[in-house]
Amino acid sequence: MKVMRLLSSLKHDESERGIFHLGRALVKRGHTSIIISSADTEHELVKRLKRDGNIYHQLSLEKKSWLSLRQIWPLRQLIEKYQPDIIHLHSRTPAWILHWALKGAKVAKKPMLVSTMYGFYPLNSYARALLNVDCLITVSDSVSDYLLKGLKEVKNPPRSIVRIYRGVDTRNFPYRYNPSVYWIHRTFAEYPELEHKKWLLFPTIIGQEYGQEWLIDILGNLSEDFPNLHIIIMDDDSRREVVHEEFMQRINALELRDKFTFIGTKHNDMREWLAASNLVLGLANQPESIGINVLQAIHLGTPVVGWNKAAFNEILKPLYPQGLVKEDTAYALCKVIRIQLENAMRPPITDKFTMQQMIDETLEVYRSLSQDSQLKDANRSVKANKKTALRKDKE
Repeated sequence: MKVMRLLSSLKHDESERGIFHLGRALVKRGHTSIIISSADTEHELVKRLKRDGNIYHQLSLEKKSWLSLRQIWPLRQLIEKYQPDIIHLHSRTPAWILHWALKGAKVAKKPMLVSTMYGFYPLNSYARALLNVDCLITVSDSVSDYLLKGLKEVKNPPRSIVRIYRGVDTRNFPYRYNPSVYWIHRTFAEYPELEHKKWLLFPTIIGQEYGQEWLIDILGNLSEDFPNLHIIIMDDDSRREVVHEEFMQRINALELRDKFTFIGTKHNDMREWLAASNLVLGLANQPESIGINVLQAIHLGTPVVGWNKAAFNEILKPLYPQGLVKEDTAYALCKVIRIQLENAMRPPITDKFTMQQMIDETLEVYRSLSQDSQLKDANRSVKANKKTALRKDKE
């Protein structure tokens, strides 16, 4: 089986998309894995793909860029060269490039098309090529529900829809993992204000939809009983954006600046921060489609608090219901956080939402589509033979 996957970039969180793990699994099972994206061939992530046995080609498939249309002919050539059985689309721009590349492509048989919908995308013309596939994979039940509600307005809906949760690589995020002494000493040297504090980790940047305003409510309601409470934000403290500047002005006006530490956005030690924190917060105001940081924290055994909606609900309800906040109020939020801080109950170890599970289910989608394609070819061959036989009888 030959599987070609098209991506705008390799820079997205690999934990969400499983690009490397899935490619490795295909190669190990004797299949051909072909990956096409905008990343330079000398990029470290590309070298990693090649080491695992994937075939890689660079095409500029950047999101929402008309320049990507120049890649229609090169992509058609690659399709004609490899004759893939399956083409998996990971974003909307590559889906449109493929749509035009397949028109007139010289292939022995049309490849089966798979796409993954990673969020609550507007079901507009831009998304149409992503939906016109043989199988569409959604990353959560919330995304599936959203999609099904909107399909009435879609002219060419996917032939089938399968929900496959994003998974955590449990080898890299083992249960009860402890950061090294070296990492702890280095962290305290860089951020001395974190020593002897209870860490509440806000594992995202400050933005309109991420819910950083709730952090002020948390401190306002809990600092008196928990004076060593400290919030860590995975963002820089000097970004020039209106929402960011408003938040900084507010915490300075309330004299809370010393309760916050900004550790920046670029981290190769996310696991350490998640494992070392007392609590990880999922406070997005908009429904989350994946919630990967919350999921990673639970697999590490770190308590989590998140809103009772979308992906947070789907993750926390079966794995750690104590962390669900059932009302969107500061009172309800602080009540749940207080209980977690007082009781320090760790999530139990789980075998759900794993990378291996995600890979197995994705490979099953490929296998099923490949079988369907073979069956259609066989049926067409039988019909053709019957027509030939009838024609000969008439003669």
